Amino acid sequence: MTLTWQAAPTKTIDVNGTSFSYREVGEPGGVPVVFLHHFTAVLDDWDPRVIDGLAARHHVIAFDNRGVGSSGSTVPGDIEQMGADARAFIKALGYDRVDLLGFSLGGAVAQMVALADPGLVRRMVLAGTGPRGGGGIWKMPFIVGSAYAKAFLTRQDPRNFLFFPRTAEGKKAAGEYFGRLAERTRDRDRPISAQARNAQLRAITAGGMHKPDDLSVITSPVFVANGDKDLMVSSDHSADLAARLPNSRLRIYPDSGHGGIFQYHREFVPEVLEFLAG
Repeated sequence: MTLTWQAAPTKTIDVNGTSFSYREVGEPGGVPVVFLHHFTAVLDDWDPRVIDGLAARHHVIAFDNRGVGSSGSTVPGDIEQMGADARAFIKALGYDRVDLLGFSLGGAVAQMVALADPGLVRRMVLAGTGPRGGGGIWKMPFIVGSAYAKAFLTRQDPRNFLFFPRTAEGKKAAGEYFGRLAERTRDRDRPISAQARNAQLRAITAGGMHKPDDLSVITSPVFVANGDKDLMVSSDHSADLAARLPNSRLRIYPDSGHGGIFQYHREFVPEVLEFLAG
């Protein structure tokens, strides 16, 4: 295999009657790293530098969960079902042991996977995310709504306002990030649908008001990362998440926001490779 993310073909697999779209890069064999993406994201929203950086040493698989992008059906309104769908996809590919990298909503879904099937997860990277029931998540619709309004008025992607600080350095990082996302010009994914966006937002809001999970049962090693100025998921929530996990390490990137792992991809990738190597 050993393709780049830019050239990786989009594949499909039937999972209990639903078609799931995915791409894979890197050398097959060993424990694959499965990516779980963020609110409103499709396959083309993964940073190629992160994917290709990890694929240099690992088999990397990224997919559209149920109802997202080119995958069939509709997005469920709760993260537990999203986790069940992710597990079904992984099992359909024939894996009984994986590493997970979940960003934002994907990090919440990764926690559901690990709680429901601890034996499936060898190691986890949870970026830009916090624990279910962490509090303050009721603000999310207002934060997202404000960003979308600014994006509409300025004709920019909302992630300019949600992922990166509005500093000179943050704006520079945002421009570079969107430039990398545009590198793939063929076989691009379908954009997120209104149904998927609304269902994901309901799931995020419900997760914030849910009773906290007992994360002490997740004994797999976990690498928790975030930016220190995250508007969507405060770095305090990421620190709380790391504190609740018995075998975790925490990395907070300075002068960065929700997309800190993309702004600091040159640091993030080697740190994850070292973490996955154990």
